[in-house]
Amino acid sequence: MKTSLKLRTFLFAGAAMLAAPVAALAETAPAEAVATAAADPADENTALSDVLVTATRRETKLQETPIAISLMDNKALEARRVQSLMDLNDGAIPGLRVATFEARQSALTIGIRGIVPLDANQPAREQGVGVYIDGVYLGRQHGLGAALLDIERIEVLKGPQGTLFGRNTEGGALNMVTRQATGEFDLRLKAGVGNYGSHNAEMHLNLPAVGDFAFKIDAALQRQDATTKNPLPGAIGWNAYDRRGLRAQVRWRPTQNFTADLIGDIGQDKNTPFYSQLLGYNPLGLTVGPATGTLPSGQIRPLPSIVIASDKRMKMADIGVPQQWSVDDTNGVSLNLKWVASDNLELRSITAYREVDVDQWDNAGGAHRIPAYSPNTNFSRYSLAGLWQHQFSQEFQAVGSLDRLDYVAGLYYFTEDASDDASTPSTNRWNADGTGYTILDPAPTIRGTRSIDRASRATAESYAVYGQATYTPALLNDALHLTVGGRFTWDDKSGELYIVNNVRTNLTFAQKNDRFDPMVTLAYDAAENVHVYAKYSTGYRAGGASSRSLTYRAFGPEEVKAYEIGAKTDLFDRRVRLNLAAYAMDRQGSQIDFSLVTVTGSSTRNTLETINAPGTTKIRGFEAEGQWRVTEGLTLSAAYAYTDTEVPPTRNPFNGQLQPVFIVFTPKNAGSVSADYEAPLWGATFQAHLDANYSDATQTFDQTDVKADKSFIMNARVGLADMQLKEGGPRMALSLWSRNLLDADFVYRRDPANRATLGDYGNLNAPRTYGVELSVRY
Repeated sequence: MKTSLKLRTFLFAGAAMLAAPVAALAETAPAEAVATAAADPADENTALSDVLVTATRRETKLQETPIAISLMDNKALEARRVQSLMDLNDGAIPGLRVATFEARQSALTIGIRGIVPLDANQPAREQGVGVYIDGVYLGRQHGLGAALLDIERIEVLKGPQGTLFGRNTEGGALNMVTRQATGEFDLRLKAGVGNYGSHNAEMHLNLPAVGDFAFKIDAALQRQDATTKNPLPGAIGWNAYDRRGLRAQVRWRPTQNFTADLIGDIGQDKNTPFYSQLLGYNPLGLTVGPATGTLPSGQIRPLPSIVIASDKRMKMADIGVPQQWSVDDTNGVSLNLKWVASDNLELRSITAYREVDVDQWDNAGGAHRIPAYSPNTNFSRYSLAGLWQHQFSQEFQAVGSLDRLDYVAGLYYFTEDASDDASTPSTNRWNADGTGYTILDPAPTIRGTRSIDRASRATAESYAVYGQATYTPALLNDALHLTVGGRFTWDDKSGELYIVNNVRTNLTFAQKNDRFDPMVTLAYDAAENVHVYAKYSTGYRAGGASSRSLTYRAFGPEEVKAYEIGAKTDLFDRRVRLNLAAYAMDRQGSQIDFSLVTVTGSSTRNTLETINAPGTTKIRGFEAEGQWRVTEGLTLSAAYAYTDTEVPPTRNPFNGQLQPVFIVFTPKNAGSVSADYEAPLWGATFQAHLDANYSDATQTFDQTDVKADKSFIMNARVGLADMQLKEGGPRMALSLWSRNLLDADFVYRRDPANRATLGDYGNLNAPRTYGVELSVRY
């Protein structure tokens, strides 16, 4: 295993930084400084508690698991009012990036450590971060914005997880764990209202066990009106959502050694895109030419008087356009079986089937996108698309222990079928002088009468066998742990692009790949609450083909090798927790997207070709997370992520030029701080939360060195919990909350495609939202 001088220098410097707190601790008071809370009952209320995670497919303590993990439990999710994964786009976890695809909330882009796909919004494209719920992989970006149903915790596993989690986890995995049926009666209700007409309601019901069976039902409703209004009567505005979800679980436990969980869920996420507004007219300072006729070279068409260009968030659009809900329908069922065969062996089976059905309606641009104004011509591109996917997965696991050896072994099978179509009719028409417009006949927007830009279908099958074992030799008081793992994967993908520009075609692709992903970790317990580790791992993202291509160009997989060192420490009687990680990742075959927007008359087409970049993409980073239990009621938290990326120049397939390319949505510096306070008040518990989150500006396209804006977002929540009107009665909680407390606005996505014809257009973040919530628990 050879590394370059630069890489060795980077890792050596990181090791020095990580070793410093360990050495300092050892020199001062190696035993006393790391005493557990249990050693002194008086310290129990000020010590940070142990947290269990399932990153290694078994429950382990967060601080003893040699993986860089960020965790957000149910209490933290509630404090930040995280209702869907979309709400994590504020940078709450600095190493995790969540953004819309284009302006659309109907599909989310999720990235970790610079592994961020620009466009996985197609049947034959894959994500670079695996998203899981209760051990079930979610194969598409679509539907990820659905309402979260009683999440116990979200684990963000950083770095390649190719051994235990498999394909498409080269950046890491986002693992959601839900609360399970208990067999004891418990009813939790929540309702709230807020600005922009928002309202939400939740119900979580655990029923008393009936024999060996326990039952649980979860339901959620979340709605918000548009934050940018649409002046067209009867049309919906932008950044609105209406999410509904229902989940039911039956747990059968005939013996203490066997559990069967049958879980079904159904959800609907109705949403509209963020408004795509013209950020500034004529940024190149070109001569304004004629509104009609031939436009001389180097000149720009005039901007109609009714069109507004602004880099500030617009509360009302200047142009009214037809806009309706995009609808994501999701449903699934899973059967999880667990059998404790002996004290040292547990056998598991996870069987799951899921479906996603998306009907996309995106008319966010109005007159702010090309084509530029011309008298009596059509404008306002309505991006209409459908995606249909169903997937089946089966996983068998054996989790056990032998003398000084803990192991996990598994077999995995995954298959999916996905298809999509897309069309982009115009909905508006200018009058002769640009002072008004009319709405066109809606027939071209109706499915069945649309002119189809593209339609494709793809299938994928994946088989895997994996194993991982941790050995603790009888050395150094059992403080040394060696983990070795590997996964063999076989992929078979194929697809067909059968319509291009409304013409039947017969363009196909097929790929078969097999690979082995190893992992080696050496961990050392430097002291009772000080753990350090060094890790080598690999991962990959499967190849595919671009259905936005005119030729259905295929591309190969990405492969990444990662080197990481880290330290996890609990200090000062476990009142201070500090976790550090430094890593270097080398990626081969980076999938780079090049797009070309063409105008034919008043219609536009975005053609996208995906190229595997030559050479090695280098990603280097450092992460730190800390908590400080200042007093029994006050906890301060902070997190920081530094990410440096360098992609080799890649040849643009449209012009043949070798050019710089970039990784999207990856800030070089990102950080988050928060404070949580609790204290008795009026026979109840007063609770307060405040957080602040910063990110550097990022690129939003692979092929352009154009950045969006840096961001700074604050969120707050304050309330009373554990209130009772009478002894023995239900417990209630009342809270006030605000997201984006300071009403900061910034461009999170900037598109320079029409810079020379109109100007950059882009999307701004959500405005300040606030409200009140009441919850009751019986």
